[in-house]
Amino acid sequence: MKRGTKLRAMFKPTDLFDLSQTEHAALFDGCEFAWEALTRLKDYLKASLRPALRNRCEGTAYIGQDVFIGEGTVVEDGAMIKGPAIIGVNCQIRHNAYLREDVIIGDNCVVGNACELKNVLMFNHCQVPHFNYVGDSLLGHKAHLGAGVKISNIKLDHTHVAVEIDGQPVDTGLRKFGALLADGSEIGCNTVLNPGSIIGRGAIIYPNVNWRGILPANMIAKNKGTVEVVVRRLKAV
Repeated sequence: MKRGTKLRAMFKPTDLFDLSQTEHAALFDGCEFAWEALTRLKDYLKASLRPALRNRCEGTAYIGQDVFIGEGTVVEDGAMIKGPAIIGVNCQIRHNAYLREDVIIGDNCVVGNACELKNVLMFNHCQVPHFNYVGDSLLGHKAHLGAGVKISNIKLDHTHVAVEIDGQPVDTGLRKFGALLADGSEIGCNTVLNPGSIIGRGAIIYPNVNWRGILPANMIAKNKGTVEVVVRRLKAV
C-alpha cells in the first residue's frame, strides 16, 4: 500500500474511532472522511434532542432549554451549558465550564474548570479536564487533553482548512475544523493543535508542542527544544 493510501485511510471514521463507544454513531453514516460529521452536528441535535435534566447540580449552573443530561452526571457551580447539547451519564461538568452550541458528550466524560467547547463530539470516557479550548472537533474514546491544551479551529486568513497527503493539500471544505483525536490519544499540557490536525489511535504529543498536520497511530511527537541548566549565583545579603 502506498503511503498516500495509508494516510487517506486514516481519515475514515472507523480508522480513528470505535463507533460502539458513542450512542451517536449515526452521525458518521455515509461519511467518507470523519470530519464530515462536524457539518452534521447541528441538524443531528435538532432532530434527535429530547430535553431532560436527570443530573445533579452542585451550586448554581446555567442550563439552557435545549439540553439533555443523563443520570449520575454532576454539573458544578458556575457552569454554563447553552445548548443544544446532549450529555451522557456519569459525567463531570466542572466549575466554570462553558459549553456553547452543538455539543455532544458521551458517558463517563469530564469537562473541567474553565474549559470551552463548541461544535464538538466527545466519545465515552473522554477527558477535557483543565483550561482547554475545543472547537469543531471530534474526540475519541479515552482521548485525553492535558491542562491548557488549545485546539485552534480557524485559520488566520479564514480560508478553508486543508489536510496534507504526500505533501499535497486536500481541501476539507470546512472553514472551521479543529482536530480529530482518535481513540486513546494523549495530548500533553499547553500543546496547541492547529486547524485540521489529525491524531491517530494511541498517539501521544508531548507538552508544549505546536502541532500541525497528521500524527499516525502509536507515534510520539516530542518537542526538541533543549533546556539549559546553569549555576545559580547567589547575591550577597
